[in-house]
Amino acid sequence: MKICRYIHNNSARPEARMGILTEDGKIIDPNYVWACDYEREGKFNFWERANYTCPSSLSQILRLKEDPIDFLSECYGLYLFLEKVGDLELRDGTPIAFEFENSSEVKLSSPIDQITTYRDFYAHEKHVAKGFEKRNEPIPQAWYEIPAYYKGPTHGFIGPEEEVLWPKYTDILDYELELGMIVGKEGKNIREEDAHEHIFGFTILNDISARDIQKKEMAVRLGPAKGKDFCSVIGPVITTFDEFDFKEPDLKMTAKINGELWSQGKSGDSHFSWAQMITHVSQDEWVLPGDFFGSGTVGTGCGLELDKWIQQGDEIELEIESIGKLKNTIGHKGN
Repeated sequence: MKICRYIHNNSARPEARMGILTEDGKIIDPNYVWACDYEREGKFNFWERANYTCPSSLSQILRLKEDPIDFLSECYGLYLFLEKVGDLELRDGTPIAFEFENSSEVKLSSPIDQITTYRDFYAHEKHVAKGFEKRNEPIPQAWYEIPAYYKGPTHGFIGPEEEVLWPKYTDILDYELELGMIVGKEGKNIREEDAHEHIFGFTILNDISARDIQKKEMAVRLGPAKGKDFCSVIGPVITTFDEFDFKEPDLKMTAKINGELWSQGKSGDSHFSWAQMITHVSQDEWVLPGDFFGSGTVGTGCGLELDKWIQQGDEIELEIESIGKLKNTIGHKGN
């Protein structure tokens, strides 16, 4: 399944809602599906029941359901049943699914409404080697020993087609092409052989960086902070782990700037597996549903490696196979 958050501009309820994006270009609203079924059964409080059974919040479902992938598959199955019997809208006219492709009324937002903790790793050796080469330093031995990461804020994420903030305090902005992973099950001291049970799905991450500020922060062996914390982009959807047969995927990743191919790599080039990352983080520490892990930049996946820099107004498109395309426009520097 591909899980999304959508906004229907002509809806009586125009807030961002959780959806399932189908292969034929529809968005199914699982909360509406349950409301429709409860109303069909003649329940007086069908909305209350639907909101209890299936809130329109992926973060709540991840926290409350023992197996969120299985539950969302059940939601999809219920939709197929209602489609078969011809009940595709509530009595007030609210449809339980919407056309998305070629629609000007429906747009996607970031695919998860709340991130519990954000950890971004540094796992692709080709990218790491290039950075240390620019500093005339070897890769530290410690990098090969632990999957190192930094923690960022959870509130600065935007979604597809949104404008990327160019902060007033930086002159050098950069993109970073990464694979993102969403945790679907809590755990502590997780064994590596059990770690895959905690993966919900994968999305695209664009870890926007203010390179001049980041350079200063890292020079004093702290950060990144202001070099990173202002904006990150995720989306357009989360592809659930079952779509990869519950095995870590090796996916083609590309970045285009104004239609020109700049970056190309494979997610499987990571030095550390997702299972190793999960196990490392969970040592005497809770990993929680809704936690978000970034893989780190894939080799060639940023302007810093290429000595090419994005500019104000550029159109950037990151693509990862089996997930989709994440498109954004770079904003103009503030005063």
